[in-house]
Amino acid sequence: MPEKQKHIDNPFYKGFYGSEELAGMGFGAVGKNVKIAKGCTIVGLENISLGNNIQIDEQVFIAANKGFLDIGDYVHIGGGSHVSCAGGVTISDFCGLSQGVRIYSATDDYTGHSLTNATVPERFKSVKVAPVNLGRHVLIGSGSVVLPGVTIGEGSAVGALSLVSMSLDAWGVYFGCPAKRIKARSKKLLEMEKLLLREEGGRKY
Repeated sequence: MPEKQKHIDNPFYKGFYGSEELAGMGFGAVGKNVKIAKGCTIVGLENISLGNNIQIDEQVFIAANKGFLDIGDYVHIGGGSHVSCAGGVTISDFCGLSQGVRIYSATDDYTGHSLTNATVPERFKSVKVAPVNLGRHVLIGSGSVVLPGVTIGEGSAVGALSLVSMSLDAWGVYFGCPAKRIKARSKKLLEMEKLLLREEGGRKY
Protein backbone atom coordinates (compact mmCIF):
# COMPACT_ATOMS: atom_id res chain seq x y z
CA MET A 1 0.00 0.00 0.00
CA PRO A 2 1.41 3.44 -0.90
CA GLU A 3 2.57 5.60 2.05
CA LYS A 4 0.01 8.31 1.27
CA GLN A 5 -2.82 5.79 1.33
CA LYS A 6 -1.60 4.41 4.67
CA HIS A 7 -1.92 7.90 6.16
CA ILE A 8 -5.41 8.35 4.76
CA ASP A 9 -6.54 5.08 6.34
CA ASN A 10 -4.88 5.82 9.71
CA PRO A 11 -7.32 7.60 12.11
CA PHE A 12 -4.42 8.68 14.32
CA TYR A 13 -2.70 10.67 11.57
CA LYS A 14 -4.17 14.13 10.94
CA GLY A 15 -1.57 15.37 8.48
CA PHE A 16 -0.21 18.87 7.88
CA TYR A 17 -1.41 22.20 6.56
CA GLY A 18 0.82 23.49 3.75
CA SER A 19 1.89 27.00 2.81
CA GLU A 20 -1.05 27.60 0.46
CA GLU A 21 -3.63 26.72 3.11
CA LEU A 22 -1.78 28.60 5.84
CA ALA A 23 -1.56 31.76 3.73
CA GLY A 24 -5.33 32.17 3.95
CA MET A 25 -5.60 31.65 7.72
CA GLY A 26 -4.52 35.11 8.89
CA PHE A 27 -0.83 34.69 9.73
CA GLY A 28 1.31 37.81 9.60
CA ALA A 29 3.49 36.17 6.95
CA VAL A 30 3.90 32.69 5.49
CA GLY A 31 6.86 31.62 3.37
CA LYS A 32 7.37 28.65 1.06
CA ASN A 33 7.37 24.99 2.09
CA VAL A 34 5.82 25.54 5.52
CA LYS A 35 4.15 22.55 7.19
CA ILE A 36 2.12 22.80 10.41
CA ALA A 37 0.51 19.70 11.89
CA LYS A 38 -3.27 19.82 12.08
CA GLY A 39 -3.14 18.77 15.74
CA CYS A 40 -1.47 22.03 16.88
CA THR A 41 -3.07 24.81 18.91
CA ILE A 42 -2.06 28.30 17.74
CA VAL A 43 -3.54 31.62 18.84
CA GLY A 44 -2.66 35.13 17.70
CA LEU A 45 -2.02 34.21 14.07
CA GLU A 46 -1.69 37.85 13.03
CA ASN A 47 1.33 38.20 15.33
CA ILE A 48 3.20 35.25 13.81
CA SER A 49 5.62 35.48 10.88
CA LEU A 50 6.80 32.26 9.23
CA GLY A 51 9.82 32.05 6.94
CA ASN A 52 10.59 29.27 4.45
CA ASN A 53 11.10 25.54 5.02
CA ILE A 54 9.45 25.22 8.43
CA GLN A 55 7.92 22.15 10.07
CA ILE A 56 5.85 22.32 13.26
CA ASP A 57 4.81 18.92 14.58
CA GLU A 58 1.74 17.58 16.41
CA GLN A 59 0.52 18.97 19.74
CA VAL A 60 2.62 22.13 19.63
CA PHE A 61 0.98 25.02 21.53
CA ILE A 62 1.82 28.56 20.45
CA ALA A 63 0.31 31.52 22.35
CA ALA A 64 0.91 34.75 20.41
CA ASN A 65 -2.28 36.62 21.25
CA LYS A 66 0.12 38.98 23.05
CA GLY A 67 3.59 39.80 21.76
CA PHE A 68 4.94 38.18 18.61
CA LEU A 69 6.61 35.09 17.16
CA ASP A 70 9.12 35.46 14.32
CA ILE A 71 10.38 32.17 12.81
CA GLY A 72 13.16 32.20 10.21
CA ASP A 73 14.05 29.65 7.52
CA TYR A 74 14.77 25.94 7.97
CA VAL A 75 13.24 25.67 11.44
CA HIS A 76 11.76 22.57 13.08
CA ILE A 77 9.62 22.59 16.24
CA GLY A 78 9.12 19.12 17.70
CA GLY A 79 5.87 17.67 18.95
CA GLY A 80 4.48 18.72 22.33
CA SER A 81 6.49 21.95 22.50
CA HIS A 82 5.08 25.15 24.01
CA VAL A 83 5.97 28.69 22.90
CA SER A 84 4.64 31.59 24.99
CA CYS A 85 5.13 34.82 23.05
CA ALA A 86 3.86 37.65 25.28
CA GLY A 87 7.31 39.24 25.46
CA GLY A 88 8.23 38.34 21.89
CA VAL A 89 10.04 35.25 20.63
CA THR A 90 12.51 35.09 17.74
CA ILE A 91 13.58 31.72 16.37
CA SER A 92 16.27 32.30 13.76
CA ASP A 93 17.30 30.30 10.69
CA PHE A 94 18.28 26.62 11.06
CA CYS A 95 17.04 26.35 14.65
CA GLY A 96 15.67 23.11 16.00
CA LEU A 97 13.45 22.55 19.04
CA SER A 98 13.19 18.90 20.03
CA GLN A 99 10.06 17.35 21.53
CA GLY A 100 8.54 18.97 24.60
CA VAL A 101 10.63 22.15 24.65
CA ARG A 102 9.11 25.06 26.60
CA ILE A 103 9.89 28.68 25.73
CA TYR A 104 8.44 31.37 27.98
CA SER A 105 8.75 35.11 27.28
CA ALA A 106 6.49 35.87 30.27
CA THR A 107 6.24 34.25 33.69
CA ASP A 108 4.47 34.81 37.00
CA ASP A 109 6.29 35.99 40.13
CA TYR A 110 7.03 32.92 42.25
CA THR A 111 8.18 34.82 45.36
CA GLY A 112 4.72 35.13 46.91
CA HIS A 113 4.55 38.93 46.62
CA SER A 114 1.67 38.78 44.14
CA LEU A 115 -1.10 36.52 42.96
CA THR A 116 -0.54 34.18 40.03
CA ASN A 117 -2.18 32.29 37.14
CA ALA A 118 -4.37 33.24 34.21
CA THR A 119 -7.62 33.52 36.21
CA VAL A 120 -6.37 36.45 38.32
CA PRO A 121 -6.83 40.09 37.12
CA GLU A 122 -3.60 41.69 35.94
CA ARG A 123 -3.61 44.35 38.69
CA PHE A 124 -3.05 41.64 41.31
CA LYS A 125 -0.15 40.02 39.47
CA SER A 126 3.52 40.81 38.87
CA VAL A 127 4.43 39.20 35.57
CA LYS A 128 7.96 39.29 34.16
CA VAL A 129 7.76 39.94 30.42
CA ALA A 130 10.95 39.90 28.34
CA PRO A 131 11.89 38.75 24.83
CA VAL A 132 13.51 35.41 24.01
CA ASN A 133 15.94 35.29 21.10
CA LEU A 134 17.38 32.11 19.59
CA GLY A 135 20.30 32.80 17.26
CA ARG A 136 20.94 30.96 14.02
CA HIS A 137 21.70 27.22 14.29
CA VAL A 138 20.54 27.00 17.91
CA LEU A 139 19.48 23.50 18.95
CA ILE A 140 17.43 22.81 22.10
CA GLY A 141 17.07 19.28 23.44
CA SER A 142 13.90 17.50 24.52
CA GLY A 143 12.16 18.69 27.67
CA SER A 144 14.30 21.81 28.11
CA VAL A 145 12.88 25.11 29.40
CA VAL A 146 13.90 28.62 28.28
CA LEU A 147 12.85 31.53 30.53
CA PRO A 148 12.05 35.20 29.74
CA GLY A 149 14.87 37.54 28.77
CA VAL A 150 17.16 34.80 27.47
CA THR A 151 19.25 35.12 24.33
CA ILE A 152 20.97 31.97 23.08
CA GLY A 153 23.90 32.89 20.86
CA GLU A 154 24.39 31.63 17.33
CA GLY A 155 25.35 27.99 16.99
CA SER A 156 24.82 26.95 20.59
CA ALA A 157 23.20 23.66 21.58
CA VAL A 158 21.29 22.95 24.81
CA GLY A 159 21.09 19.36 26.05
CA ALA A 160 17.85 17.61 27.01
CA LEU A 161 16.09 18.47 30.29
CA SER A 162 18.07 21.68 30.78
CA LEU A 163 16.88 24.96 32.33
CA VAL A 164 18.05 28.08 30.51
CA SER A 165 17.50 30.96 32.91
CA MET A 166 20.33 33.23 31.69
CA SER A 167 21.64 34.14 28.24
CA LEU A 168 24.16 31.78 26.63
CA ASP A 169 27.17 32.70 24.52
CA ALA A 170 27.56 31.59 20.91
CA TRP A 171 28.96 28.25 19.74
CA GLY A 172 28.81 26.31 22.96
CA VAL A 173 27.25 23.07 24.16
CA TYR A 174 25.25 23.63 27.35
CA PHE A 175 23.56 21.25 29.74
CA GLY A 176 22.07 21.16 33.22
CA CYS A 177 19.76 22.95 35.63
CA PRO A 178 20.72 25.73 35.31
CA ALA A 179 22.41 25.18 31.95
CA LYS A 180 26.21 25.45 32.00
CA ARG A 181 28.74 25.40 29.20
CA ILE A 182 30.24 21.94 28.70
CA LYS A 183 32.39 22.50 25.62
CA ALA A 184 32.63 24.36 22.33
CA ARG A 185 30.36 23.39 19.43
CA SER A 186 31.85 22.74 16.01
CA LYS A 187 31.28 25.28 13.24
CA LYS A 188 31.52 22.63 10.52
CA LEU A 189 27.76 22.90 10.06
CA LEU A 190 28.33 26.33 8.48
CA GLU A 191 30.05 24.58 5.56
CA MET A 192 27.01 22.33 5.17
CA GLU A 193 24.75 25.39 5.26
CA LYS A 194 26.65 26.94 2.33
CA LEU A 195 26.28 23.74 0.33
CA LEU A 196 22.57 23.54 1.04
CA LEU A 197 21.90 27.15 0.10
CA ARG A 198 23.99 26.81 -3.05
CA GLU A 199 22.00 23.74 -4.12
CA GLU A 200 18.63 25.35 -3.35
CA GLY A 201 19.51 28.82 -4.59
CA GLY A 202 18.98 30.29 -1.12
CA ARG A 203 20.34 33.53 0.22
CA LYS A 204 23.94 33.90 1.34
CA TYR A 205 25.12 35.23 4.70
